Amino acid sequence: MSQQAPGKKRGLSRPVEVVRAELLKDPETKRIADAVGMKLEDYVELVLEYAQDKDKEPMLNVVSDEELKANGFPVHTVEEVGEFLVAGAKGELPGQGNPFAKSEFEAGKSAGAGKPSLNPAGEAPKAPQDEAKRQELMDQLKKGGGGTRG
Repeated sequence: MSQQAPGKKRGLSRPVEVVRAELLKDPETKRIADAVGMKLEDYVELVLEYAQDKDKEPMLNVVSDEELKANGFPVHTVEEVGEFLVAGAKGELPGQGNPFAKSEFEAGKSAGAGKPSLNPAGEAPKAPQDEAKRQELMDQLKKGGGGTRG
């Protein structure tokens, strides 16, 4: 726990002007501002407001469905909201992109191009069907043995 004087704000350790300039230049900040429908400058000021006072709680406005409809906002069902949250967790929302797409690591795409394979024609290795043979192999693994070595 920190020993802070009552009423003292916990906030930025660097000058606010420096942080503001960094946020305004950051393409990710611009992307987020666009995603939440705010002007970049307004979004940066909001971020700085919370960054300067770590104890500040975000505002939450509860509005009825009727009021939302009257103001032109779409009203979503509980199921739609649930699907949205699941899609966000999976990284499937528009603009999120696939963070692994840039790595070009996909099992189906020439993963073994030019390399010999122990599995001809992409077949998966098959475990022995004989239970006695399977148990013998498992026992060898437990013992650390792999058969005879020459």
